[in-house]
Amino acid sequence: MRYISTRGASPPVSLAVAVQSGTAPDGGLYLPESIEPLPGATIDSFRDADLPSIAARVMAPFLGPDLSGDAIRRLAADALDFPVPRVQIDGRSQVVELFHGPTLAFKDIAARVLARLLALFAEPEKGVSTVLVATSGDTGGAVAQAFHGVEGTRVVVLYPHGRVSDLQERQFATLGGNVTALAVDGTFDDCQRLAKEAFSADDLRRRARLISANSINIGRLLPQMAYWFYAAAGVTGTSQPWIAVPSGNLGSLTAGLMARRLGLEATPIAATNANDSLPRYLRSGTFEPHPTVPTLSTAMDVGEPSNFERIVALSPDRWPGLREEIRYEVVDDGATRSAMIDLADRHGYLIDPHGAVGWVGLQRALVEAPSSCGGAVLATAHPAKFPRRVAAATGRPPEVPVTLQRVLERPVVRVEIGASLDALRPFLEAGGAP
Repeated sequence: MRYISTRGASPPVSLAVAVQSGTAPDGGLYLPESIEPLPGATIDSFRDADLPSIAARVMAPFLGPDLSGDAIRRLAADALDFPVPRVQIDGRSQVVELFHGPTLAFKDIAARVLARLLALFAEPEKGVSTVLVATSGDTGGAVAQAFHGVEGTRVVVLYPHGRVSDLQERQFATLGGNVTALAVDGTFDDCQRLAKEAFSADDLRRRARLISANSINIGRLLPQMAYWFYAAAGVTGTSQPWIAVPSGNLGSLTAGLMARRLGLEATPIAATNANDSLPRYLRSGTFEPHPTVPTLSTAMDVGEPSNFERIVALSPDRWPGLREEIRYEVVDDGATRSAMIDLADRHGYLIDPHGAVGWVGLQRALVEAPSSCGGAVLATAHPAKFPRRVAAATGRPPEVPVTLQRVLERPVVRVEIGASLDALRPFLEAGGAP
């Protein structure tokens, strides 16, 4: 399998080049050159399969011939070695808890696979590689944990100062070692812009041997396709389930659209908060990013989602095709709180603000759907990662898992920087510290 740029001005590359480069030389993002549907019998077999097994089958066309079938199965089993419960809430709705990995966020699924892919393609004789990642919350912890202590790599995490939860910050800013946490004076969009500027600076990119671990890296999206099939397989009584995904930078939604081209029979619901660049595009046909709006679901506070470029490239018809393929729902903070309260009071289930946005999106869709139709929410974070917000809404503090309790005991070590490449450059050129 070769990988091509969304902008079409760069030559196709191998999997190794695509995951090590992150972005294409023309500034575009990599996508598989082709996506051929899986055999129907393979998709049918997913009903009785666990997530690692599904991931191995789904990723096989895209990782070969670089990796053998056995190597892909070992990689999936090693990376995805944690439970992924499907919790039935009522007769039509379930929550797929993607957050039982090491950092209690769905980003563990993609980050752990990416770390193993990069280790397979590493060239230690060329020196240390720098994994640069911008985060609105969970990505930073997942990537930092996945690469912490990995020989031949260092990690630099960019995050908006004061705009991630205390627990999220502690999951990447307390590790030390080869992980450096940079608190940027700005929004997540500023962090994402800085990362893109660093990768666009050829001298800096070569000297620091930069590798992207954001969802601009195709190595993040390939494993994410698997949980769309896993979610759909768990919804019974309907051949075309709804799957609601909390949407910020649109990486998970992009993976869902790729899964549909592999043969997934499910309708995606892009559930956003007030940062609704994608819904406004789907309504009007015009993409107009806007300044980030702070909300309860902070990890989704993205005004200019980078994966929008991939979403458009995946649809030959562009706007008309995407408008037919994707349902969207914009969920304000009031509806988010109401969903958290309702789930706690009526079902005894605690959900974090991001999952609540997805829940509202699913329930709105089901109201209009036939009674035989069901669906699932892709829940992205453990409620204990947002204890104050969950407790404030529901009156029920979530139980804090032991892994998070340990994080709370470690001191935060961060450096505050301005939102400019000049401020970032010394940390990349000097191995993580100026």
